[in-house]
Amino acid sequence: MSKIERDPVTGYTTTGHDWNGIKELNSPIPRAVIIFIIVTHLAALIGWILLPTWPLGRTFTKGVLEVDQKTDLAADIAAANTARADWMARMATLDFDAIRADPDLMARALETAAPLFGQNCEPCHGKNGIGGPGFPQLSDNAWIWGGTSEDISKTITVGINSAHPDSRFAQMPAFGRDEMLDRTQIGMMTSYVQSLSNGFIANDPSEAATLFQDNCAACHGEDARGVEGTGALNLTDAAWIYGGDAASIWQTLMNGREGHMPTWQSRLSTADIRMLALYVEAMPGKLQ
Repeated sequence: MSKIERDPVTGYTTTGHDWNGIKELNSPIPRAVIIFIIVTHLAALIGWILLPTWPLGRTFTKGVLEVDQKTDLAADIAAANTARADWMARMATLDFDAIRADPDLMARALETAAPLFGQNCEPCHGKNGIGGPGFPQLSDNAWIWGGTSEDISKTITVGINSAHPDSRFAQMPAFGRDEMLDRTQIGMMTSYVQSLSNGFIANDPSEAATLFQDNCAACHGEDARGVEGTGALNLTDAAWIYGGDAASIWQTLMNGREGHMPTWQSRLSTADIRMLALYVEAMPGKLQ
């Protein structure tokens, strides 16, 4: 029978383990730890009884309180929709001038549209509508299909080159790929189009200007300022969708362009679309 050894300082017995003269004491678990373990186990047991806890195949135990966060969330959403039903109905039916004339309604529209823009528009048009390669900037005054709330609302609704039956349509021909212009002419047109940002020269007798009038003026206008509502850009300003450098213009003339914007009619409500239109119309930079 082994001899029980007791530590003379603490009074605790030893476990018999010895490491180079250092002996392990058989000290009891602190009372605070025991109390903590008991309390946490009791809390877990109470939680199992009161709250949804254990999976049971395709279902789970509901708990005495029958707490259901999905139901609570649905109820909260329904309450929020009810609370804003009145002004949302006005948003969907009033004309834009009437909405702008109502400060409270306009404030609600801009506040509500901000997250809508972030969720649905920002991935392409960028934060604050700054645009990016292939996607036009929305915070300036350069518009292809019109920059009023009415025009913007229609564009959001039907899209551009989308599946909507009333979609806006625009396509830049591939002058080089489809052999409408040869490479020399493409080069001349590239330099000419790039120079338009410095101002259009009327009655320009150059060959490049003649090529422009013969091939481009029908869409971009004889003065190269574009025709709003046709999808043709103003080539005399600093706003470019695909880039205004020589290489980008060459690619555009050679291979053409065909942008795409989806129709949002099936995803957003009429009120949502109209709020977004007001939000985009009011973006910083519009009146500068």
